[in-house]
This record gives sequence, structure tokens and C-alpha cells, in this order.
Amino acid sequence: MKQIELIPAIDIIDGHCVRLTKGDYKQKTVYHDSPADVAKKFEDLGFKRLHVVDLDGAKSKHIVNSAALKSITTATNLVVDFGGGIKTDDDICQAFEAGASMVTIGSVAVTQPKLFEGWLNTYGAERIILGADVRNGRISINGWKDNSNESLLPFLEKYIRMGVKTVLCTEISKDGTLSGPAIPLYKEIMDTYPTLHLIASGGVSSMRDIECLNTTGIPSVVFGKAIYEGHINLKELWRWHEE
Repeated sequence: MKQIELIPAIDIIDGHCVRLTKGDYKQKTVYHDSPADVAKKFEDLGFKRLHVVDLDGAKSKHIVNSAALKSITTATNLVVDFGGGIKTDDDICQAFEAGASMVTIGSVAVTQPKLFEGWLNTYGAERIILGADVRNGRISINGWKDNSNESLLPFLEKYIRMGVKTVLCTEISKDGTLSGPAIPLYKEIMDTYPTLHLIASGGVSSMRDIECLNTTGIPSVVFGKAIYEGHINLKELWRWHEE
């Protein structure tokens, strides 16, 4: 069986590495003052990919922490996908100029589908990840503060038909809770769209969770809090991954 792709996450507020619980900005834990130092540690351990979220940007509706992104891409050779606050052509250009290899777009896909389609055509499906943040079966936007009327599977169907190949799906009720990933949800997506490159996000608490996602056939997983709070031994994880 092909091993699942491992993608650690760095969420940024005020230039610091943080994690939220269920997307609640009032439930914030600061783990490190330097996202670049954290990213370098991930690279030194053998990771190739990194998921970076500008939480200030997601709430402000424009990129805020581009300097932190630039510090990460300058300090490492990690392939970084970046999301949070990308709402305009200037925002997406700023993200790529700061060194992002890919961008994750969620809110714009809901509120401005023509703009999203234009970016997909301009930059290509290899550089545009569709963000699908889910609460009670519907897509949430603007840093998870607002719920849309978009149901998950029809939302994915629409953009897969446009050419989307990669989706990052976060079950908001699981995010930052260390309660285990929403495996039935991810399995439903993969059963419906078996050729989709799905990146599962939210709730990972242990190596066992990652093993279960791998057994289910999920291509990639994003995880963060389990690393920062010591629930996953990264050296042990890599030994398992390389077997």
C-alpha cells in the first residue's frame, strides 16, 4: 500500500505559531514565536511538505502574515501550501511571491466562483488547492466564522468538473480537539471521487489515527496539535512511514 503523505501544519497569528480549537480564536495556544524555526525543525526531521495558514488573514479577508511565510520559504526547501486571507489577485500574487508553491482557496470558491475558476485556469490545478472546511455538512468561510449554503459533495463535484485535482478538507468540529479524524467523512469523499487527491485535516491525535487514514486510502494528512503537544513521536512516525 502506498504510504500516506505527511504534512505538518503551522498556523500563524501575530507572526507566532499557534493552534486553535474548533476554529475558535478565543481558544488559542501559542507554541512558538518563530514559524521559520518550527518549519526548519520539520525539514530536519525529513518532511518535504508544509501547510501554512494565516489565521489573521482568514479573519481579516486579506493576507496579513506574508512576512512569516517568506521567512519559512527562505529558511527551508519545504514545498509550502499557504491559505488564509487570499481574496484578490493581489493576495494570490503576494502568496506566490512570498514563496508558496501552492495556495489553498476556500472562501473565494464559495463567494466568487468565477474568480476561483480564473485562478484555476491561470495557475493550474497543480498550484490551486480547493479548501473545503465543513461544519454540519456545509462549507464554512471567512476563517470559519460564517456558514454558507453549500453542501460538501455538490460543492466538490462542481469544482472537480472545472479541473480541481486536490482538496483539503477540514472537519471543523474535530480541528484542534485531538479526538480523532472524521474518517467516515473522508471515506465518503474518496468513495465518491476515487481519483481525487484528498488532504484530510482535523482531529489527528496519534500515529494510530494516521495509520487508520492510510488504511482507508486517504492520500494525504495535515496534522499539527498532536505534534506540538507531544502526542506523536515524529522519529517513530517516520520509521513507520519509511517501512
